[in-house]
Amino acid sequence: MIIKVVIIFLAALNGGWMIFDGCHVIKKGKYFGPAIPGAWSKIIVGIGINPFSIGPFFIALGLLWFISSIAVVTEMPWGWLALLSTSIATLWYIKVGTVISIITLVLLVIFKSNLGYV
Repeated sequence: MIIKVVIIFLAALNGGWMIFDGCHVIKKGKYFGPAIPGAWSKIIVGIGINPFSIGPFFIALGLLWFISSIAVVTEMPWGWLALLSTSIATLWYIKVGTVISIITLVLLVIFKSNLGYV
């Protein structure tokens, strides 16, 4: 039970922030906080994408955190793989997003059977 609570908390933290920041950049033209986005933006710029144009992607990824974590908690057959994939897809979100993704990945692997996935 505690693992499921931790997973929901991590998903709400990461997913909620991504949704908030994605909406903020769409509305204001910049992310919440400093004018220059965090270290993750260097990766995005490096592949030729304007980091200020990916607000909808942030929102979608944030929603995936919520949907996949709820699927894990309710033991939907596809939940574990969905949250695993979402966590991997968020590793680029350097600093807090990366840490939350790694913690989530570790919990999913170590407690797979406790979460109802054998």
